[in-house]
Amino acid sequence: MTAAANKLVVTAHGDREIRIVRTFDAPRRLVFDAFTKPALVKRWLTGPDGWSLPVCEIDLRPGGTFRYVWKNTEGTEMGMGGTYREIDAPDRIVHEELFDEDWTGGQTLVTTHFVEDGGRTTVTTAVVYSSTETRDAVLKSPMESGIAIGYDRLEGILTSEFAK
Repeated sequence: MTAAANKLVVTAHGDREIRIVRTFDAPRRLVFDAFTKPALVKRWLTGPDGWSLPVCEIDLRPGGTFRYVWKNTEGTEMGMGGTYREIDAPDRIVHEELFDEDWTGGQTLVTTHFVEDGGRTTVTTAVVYSSTETRDAVLKSPMESGIAIGYDRLEGILTSEFAK
């Protein structure tokens, strides 16, 4: 399969939730590691061209925290952090997150599942927002294209380095 065959699907669910689904051509353990090990996260969760992730701190345990700060070539920064509620490696992560500039209307609850089938892993992320209005605003933002860029980058990393 190619990255094009593993299309990102973003949908609204209920009143306040967005679901994000993408399949990767790699075993679940490798995909889970790519979501949880700072050295790997910094390689794919950088956003559009011109952005980097200079701060990526992950304390992967219930009650542990994480911190991400993105920076673009003009020096603009965007930061966010949160706390892990549940870690069930390599199946599930549940965490709360909040952007420094709270454009999402408060803390969100994020649940990510990793399901392997035949050496391919489907990642399903459910994000619950504080209101329907916030969820709808996020759906209208460039969030989907940003996620697609990162996930395509991740697919390349997984297939080139780990699928040997």
